[in-house]
Amino acid sequence: MKNYKILLIAGLSAVLVSCGGGGGGMPNFGDNEFPVQAISSQSTSMQTTYPATIKGVQDVEIRPKVAGFITRVCVKEGQSVGAGQLLFVIDNETYQAAVRQSQAAVNTATAQMNTAKLTYENNKKLFEQNVIGQYELESAKNTYESAQAQLSQARAALASAKETLSFCYVKSPSAGVIGNLPYKVGAMVSASSMPALTTVSNNSAMEVYFSVSEKDMLDLTKTAGSSQAAINNYPPVKLMLADGTMYGHEGKVVKASGLIDAATGSVQLIAHFSNPERLLKSGGSGSIVVPRSNSSAIIISQNCVSEVQDKKFVYVVGKDNKVKYTEITVDPQNDGKNYVVRSGLNVGDKYVTNGITKLTDGMEIVPITPERYQQKINEAAQIGADGSAKGFVDAMQGKK
Repeated sequence: MKNYKILLIAGLSAVLVSCGGGGGGMPNFGDNEFPVQAISSQSTSMQTTYPATIKGVQDVEIRPKVAGFITRVCVKEGQSVGAGQLLFVIDNETYQAAVRQSQAAVNTATAQMNTAKLTYENNKKLFEQNVIGQYELESAKNTYESAQAQLSQARAALASAKETLSFCYVKSPSAGVIGNLPYKVGAMVSASSMPALTTVSNNSAMEVYFSVSEKDMLDLTKTAGSSQAAINNYPPVKLMLADGTMYGHEGKVVKASGLIDAATGSVQLIAHFSNPERLLKSGGSGSIVVPRSNSSAIIISQNCVSEVQDKKFVYVVGKDNKVKYTEITVDPQNDGKNYVVRSGLNVGDKYVTNGITKLTDGMEIVPITPERYQQKINEAAQIGADGSAKGFVDAMQGKK
């Protein structure tokens, strides 16, 4: 008697486990019945995600034009600055001396030009009075013109010295936010210093870079008629931040690279996002989310799909009620419960929705509706719940 109870409990457990409703399991009804459903199209909204990198609309590396020691750092990391604002001061004693020297050369050249001018004007009067000849007059004129040229040269040297001196005062070329400051006061820097003094990022709007496959880009271009039309027709995109939250403003794809990355076979796209709250930071990461809608999609449950070496298969039921092991392709994006079928199935086809592990290619079945299938599961579960040994034995033998 004790052994009988153990067997009874084991049998009830097997029935309840097999009635779980998963794609692989099916109650042993004993009559070769499988749930079959016809395929119909329906509307669906999906989304595709792409890894993305965030950059400011204008990220400017700040580098000095002259070499020297930093004597002042006038900003802090993360500080907002305006165009023309002073950022760094580089030791300028040598360049100030060059300005003074150039100024002295200008003064000397000015004096020489004034003397040459007086001589030339005086010689013109003497020539008119026939005191001197043409040679003396032309010599005075040439000396005056040479003095003018020397003064112009001295002034140009002074302007160059002043400009070089101004390079010691490193200013922001645009409005934006200060990035890292790797150098402190006393550091020796030059135009070739790595890294740059800092980066000024204009983050009033942000550029988000992401890549799509060459095939997807070709499909878009063919559909729209040209690459520019494909960009103009690209739907608004969303940005998922690094913490998994969705950014509050939609973006617009504005540019596409003219080259295909040979290593990845992808095309880079750029989307613009407004950044009024300054939430986005240059150098950040996230994911571009592209919404997609399909008014005639074929959607099937993942429970009725078997996978073999990254390939997906379903059992399609023919007119003779024999099943055919059929390969399908699905959209890589899914909700974890259903697949959107791209190929392999057509509207009107019939397929087995549950119990696929008990099927083999070419097997003949008795089709029933999914509702009847669920009803039989409920009946088997009720038999187990009643705790009736006789009911359990009758169910195992397929009796009504």
